[in-house]
Amino acid sequence: MTTATTQDPTDSARPTGEALTSIVREKYGAAARRAAAGEQASCCGPTCCGGGSGEPTAKNDPITSDLYVRGETDMLPSAAVLASLGCGNPVALASLETGQVVLDLGSGGGIDVLLSARRVGATGKAYGLDMTDDMLALSRRNAAEAGVTNVEFLKGQIEAIPLPDNSVDVIISDCVINLSGDKAQVLREAFRVLKPGGRFAVSDVVVRGVVSDALRRNMELWVGCVAGALDETEFVTLLSAAGFTNPSVEPTRVYHAEDAVALLGDEAAGLASDLAAIDGKFMAAFVRATKPAAGDHLEF
Repeated sequence: MTTATTQDPTDSARPTGEALTSIVREKYGAAARRAAAGEQASCCGPTCCGGGSGEPTAKNDPITSDLYVRGETDMLPSAAVLASLGCGNPVALASLETGQVVLDLGSGGGIDVLLSARRVGATGKAYGLDMTDDMLALSRRNAAEAGVTNVEFLKGQIEAIPLPDNSVDVIISDCVINLSGDKAQVLREAFRVLKPGGRFAVSDVVVRGVVSDALRRNMELWVGCVAGALDETEFVTLLSAAGFTNPSVEPTRVYHAEDAVALLGDEAAGLASDLAAIDGKFMAAFVRATKPAAGDHLEF
């Protein structure tokens, strides 16, 4: 989700630049339009947003299914739920408190922004940041329909957050950072806008071990949340390099080859060798880190 021409040294086999940005915007814009029309959106497989026999549904998609507990989304507009394209539930894990300011990176249809707004209450605020016009229109409509006023949806890219320094208490995100071609810049920006003592608490897809360059270069899988995943040790390293303390990666759901077959449908046959090689290596995880509080002494 970056227009930058540079990329992380950890991302040498991964696509960057305007081509990646355009593909992500197109796919997620189409997902927003489907959700707005009352259809289940999914952007985790190569047929997402375009239909086809292999398209994941809310029931068989191993990445996006069953992330929110019963009753948690009952008060939200159906379009917000239909547009949920994440791999976790960062709101449930982020321990939000009344009065806090929360920022959701890649807010999509707004489901996590609306849930966050409820948790921080009238004295708090929840921002959503997205680069896709269709998603922004959908999220604003969902907020109005839900009658939630302590929210604001911003247009922009997660590599250049349009908020001042030291302005946010908690940053959340749901399966979006993996889509960026410059994750180091995303984490630097997250560090910049967090207040001293602020927390980074995101759900994302991570990988353990080596994954082939062929899989990394597959743009459809990249957009579908898998091929762009950082190795968990890379994620920790980049968080530390950005200035965060106490970085950690906690797996919440491990994906196996059979999950990939269910996810990719007809497209799985052409990736058989890759799918066997990644069995158990990809997982959804909750990634935490903290921006040092004012006066904290850091040793290097």
